[in-house]
Amino acid sequence: MRLGIFAKTFPGTEPAAVLAAVRQAGYETTQFNLACAGLPSMPDAVPAEAVASIRAAAQSTGVSLAALSGTYNMAHPDKAVRDDGLRRLATVIEVAAALEVPLVTLCTGSRNAADQWAYHPDNVDPSAWSDMAAEMAKALALAEDASVDLGIEPEQANIVTSASDATRLIAEIGSKHLKIVLDPANLFEHATPGEARAIVAAAIDEAAGHIAMVHAKDRHGDGRFATAGKGIVDFPDFVARLKAVGFDGSLVTHGLSADEAPGVAAFLRGLL
Repeated sequence: MRLGIFAKTFPGTEPAAVLAAVRQAGYETTQFNLACAGLPSMPDAVPAEAVASIRAAAQSTGVSLAALSGTYNMAHPDKAVRDDGLRRLATVIEVAAALEVPLVTLCTGSRNAADQWAYHPDNVDPSAWSDMAAEMAKALALAEDASVDLGIEPEQANIVTSASDATRLIAEIGSKHLKIVLDPANLFEHATPGEARAIVAAAIDEAAGHIAMVHAKDRHGDGRFATAGKGIVDFPDFVARLKAVGFDGSLVTHGLSADEAPGVAAFLRGLL
């Protein structure tokens, strides 16, 4: 596995400086966000010189780009908002293809119009799944044309809440370009360490063969998120189970401060 971190963990809008900080903190790959190049995360357009600067930064620092963030609310109750997000996603996919980034990460969204990461009771309504799946099919048409994969991450507050939801969507859509991003801390809210370990283990078994990338974020038993290694996620067991199912992609940490990054790199590298 390759050890990575969200590029947005580090301040700055110059790709060379951001990726140098990634490398200095002990990471070899990153999930990049176009905000780290002085652009909106989901821009209308990306100048050719911005693409060139990102490419040059990756080459000069030796930090590979494991994924590019393309998150928007794929289940927003207003179709016009979804349409605008899809238009911007097309731009991100074009950039990923130009930079030979293999994966664009998505958000399956929420009926919460104000926050795509926030729960809404209508998320369980069949129409929410239907809207999200229709949006995903359109996104995959763009991705397939560009030979880029899309990664969905099970999130408790989103439409896809579990590994079984993710594999259901993959089966329904039937595209080899739809993959799973697995974050153990997003698979549960309140749990004991034993319960968390069992939930994560079951998710790995369910998602095996579809996992494009894994995240390393932690959670306390009371639901609060934590820096990897500081909560109840059993990371030694998590990594061992990933190895057992043949996962050999990128392990990317986030939800931490830049000051914490070197220590988390040492912790995770010890497991790898």
